[in-house]
Amino acid sequence: METTRQNKIARLIQKDLATIFQAQTRKTHGVLISVSVVRISPDLSVAKVYLSIFPSARAKELIDNINAQTSQIRYELGCLERHQLRIIPELKFFIDDSLDYIDNIDNLLKR
Repeated sequence: METTRQNKIARLIQKDLATIFQAQTRKTHGVLISVSVVRISPDLSVAKVYLSIFPSARAKELIDNINAQTSQIRYELGCLERHQLRIIPELKFFIDDSLDYIDNIDNLLKR
C-alpha cells in the first residue's frame, strides 16, 4: 500500500516524464510513448515506470533505447523537479502491455 507522499511523487514524476517523452517523440514521427503508471519505492529511491508504446511492434526496440538513455532522462527529470524533490529516484523502465492484453481478450471473445 502506497502512502500519500508516494502517490504525489509518482504523479509528479509521471507528469514530467510525459513531458520529456512528448518532446522526444516529436523528433520521431509515427511513434507514441505514454507513461501509464509510475510506482515508487517506500524510501523514494527507485521509480518503476511503465510505458505504453505505439506501435507495439517497435516496443522492444524503443524500450531498449530508453533504458540506454536512462541517465539522460533522469538528468532532464532532475532539471524539471529540482525544487520539488531533494533526490531524484533511479528510473527503471518497463513495457506496459495491458492494452495488447485487452485487445487479445477482446479478439478471443469475438470468436
